[in-house]
Amino acid sequence: MSIKQQTIANPVAVEGYGLHTGESAIATLRPAPDNSGIRFRRVDLPGEPEIEATVDSVSRDSWETALGNQAAEIRTVEHVLAAIHALRVDNINIDLSGPEPPALDGSARTWCTRLLESGLVEQTAEPRVLKVKDPIHIQTENARYSVLPHNQYRISGHIEFDHPLIGHQFASVQIDPDAFTEEVAGARTFGFETWRRALNKQGFALGASHANTVVLSDDGLAADSHLRYPDEFIRHKILDIAGDLALVGARLQCHVIAERPGHKGNVEVAKQLKSQLTGESGQGLDIQEIMKILPHRYPMLLVDRVIDFEEEKRIVGIKNVTANEPFFTGHFPDHPIMPGVLIVEALAQCGGLLLMKGIANPENVVVYFLSVDDVKFRKPVVPGDQLTLELEMIQFRSRRGKMKGVAKVDGEVVTEATILGQVMDR
Repeated sequence: MSIKQQTIANPVAVEGYGLHTGESAIATLRPAPDNSGIRFRRVDLPGEPEIEATVDSVSRDSWETALGNQAAEIRTVEHVLAAIHALRVDNINIDLSGPEPPALDGSARTWCTRLLESGLVEQTAEPRVLKVKDPIHIQTENARYSVLPHNQYRISGHIEFDHPLIGHQFASVQIDPDAFTEEVAGARTFGFETWRRALNKQGFALGASHANTVVLSDDGLAADSHLRYPDEFIRHKILDIAGDLALVGARLQCHVIAERPGHKGNVEVAKQLKSQLTGESGQGLDIQEIMKILPHRYPMLLVDRVIDFEEEKRIVGIKNVTANEPFFTGHFPDHPIMPGVLIVEALAQCGGLLLMKGIANPENVVVYFLSVDDVKFRKPVVPGDQLTLELEMIQFRSRRGKMKGVAKVDGEVVTEATILGQVMDR
């Protein structure tokens, strides 16, 4: 495993049409700086909106994994993400001229080839690594997962289909650059001829063809189809898992065991792993640590937990909104909605943590906010919601910082604002 973070050496472009939309697009993969992660940009849309490749951005997990925000959506990201993640590329920008990366041959093989042709460059920052310490067990409607401690990153999977070419299939692969490229990257997406009409009606598989899909008839392979591996079907499922778990935003050390996996279950595993990420890396804060830094107390302490933190760069906090919040008593009691000003206050408190975290004696200082600009309220927040509070430092000098903040519920932006804060002596 590379000790430091990595990006690619040179831009590389890949052209083709999407598996589900059928629309043509050029994906241009570009180098990115340390700690910037994986980001898509829709260069075909006004303002070229950007979407961070994180599980918080997932907008769809049925038949594909799609990422979205208020400005744009990008469909079927799992194949390119699998290649990026398996090759341990931590930071990369992907400019996309359409709604979906090219399907190519339905696998991750071309993505791996082009990334390696571009060249990988070691950077200066340490990689984010999540080493699972305690077993995780997840069951969705159709799938079961176990995530176990392991000194490497391995994915094992089992599927069962009532078809003579599939039946029961099991495979277990270590997800590293060599093993993934050799044993998984070439496995293509597959589907049944009988699925096509129903999927097309739902807006899926509009670009599927024998060139990018292993097509199965009732009793064998459809014309023009062949297998690259005897167990290509489970290998592609492992490829999908690797792509979806790239959305955790870290290199993984664990053994993922999946029975009847699908995108919905993969995304749930990614969410569970991401919630553990900062506990492992030491970048999170529990409520006791938060109270050592912030002077706020009930009922005005509006951050329950910090799940991600990069000093002077970014912070992600959590606020659980319950029916017992004191402000619901008087704020639309018959139709409880969290006051927008308190959502902004929660963002500001997270911003205060970002400004104060590196200060040796936080009890001797306080953060005053000098301005709050560009405030937008997108959607009401109600009891039962969990606010994810994300702030990025866009300008920092001495003890003053300007931050761009967004509050999300289930990955959807509900409030955004630009906040300027100053650390002052008490």
